[in-house]
Amino acid sequence: MGIFGRKPRRDGRDTTRDASFEFFSEDEGARFRAGVHAAFAEQGLEVTVGADAVTDSSGRQFGLGNLAAVCHNDTRGPRVWPELTRRHIGIMLRAMEGPSVLDTMPAEKFRSQLYPRLLPDEMTGSDGFDYARPLAEGLREVLALDLPESVMVLPRSSLEPFGDVAVLRARALDNLRRLRVEAHETIEQEEGARVDVVMGESMFTASLVLMLDELVPRVTGRGLSTDGALVAMPFRHQLAFHAIRDRHVIAGLNTLAQFAAAGFEEGVGRITPDVYWWRAGALTRLSAMDEDGIKIMVDGEFQAVLERLIEG
Repeated sequence: MGIFGRKPRRDGRDTTRDASFEFFSEDEGARFRAGVHAAFAEQGLEVTVGADAVTDSSGRQFGLGNLAAVCHNDTRGPRVWPELTRRHIGIMLRAMEGPSVLDTMPAEKFRSQLYPRLLPDEMTGSDGFDYARPLAEGLREVLALDLPESVMVLPRSSLEPFGDVAVLRARALDNLRRLRVEAHETIEQEEGARVDVVMGESMFTASLVLMLDELVPRVTGRGLSTDGALVAMPFRHQLAFHAIRDRHVIAGLNTLAQFAAAGFEEGVGRITPDVYWWRAGALTRLSAMDEDGIKIMVDGEFQAVLERLIEG
């Protein structure tokens, strides 16, 4: 094979893995962090690079998780990591150091670019996010502003000048309702289970779970039953679901559990490695990750659904 047909070289999975970003080898992790340090230096900032974040001289911290996943997932390989890193850091610094868009944006434009966003609990723990809506164990909904180069997650103080939070959330949901489904694929298992996957460049693709009853007929041509669906939102650009209809629900749950864990490990904008039961808009967690791997957790209500479908 000629040189132009070769895939970018990456270290094999048998090499020692990076302690913070398991998708990197130890050497790749060191190369990535060296590139981060160099990119900040080009911006005139001296930073201390830690395992998963950097800190500048004024004490500001910048997380590296999303950037690491972006580099890992780019099929061109390590040769483009410096370019990706410079671009990412440039966008981040411009957003932090320029005038706040909230000071100049007209109210109607603000509302038209507002969307609900799913975040893990630990990212909404500050006082400014006391309005965050609990969705399920480990998962909350906040409001975010969609900007040309980034997404701004908004604390209550940023929302209040534009209106009541409940009214703004209703507008955000209307905006989400009009979000284009960019890609839809189906995973068919040998056991007969079907898992549908919706994907998109939008950072709010996973948020479509908030209106799953509207999304499912859009992409499959068939609505949900009263038993709802199993769902997974491993990262912000992906939503997967299995419509619960028959005995294939167990195979669907196992498939989604593996799918969510893998997507969470390597995705950009990670949300949750868990699977949830969606029914009438409510979410119940059915799986969790621990040191032994994936753990399935079925409560009495869901167990009754399983027994009815399997025995029926």
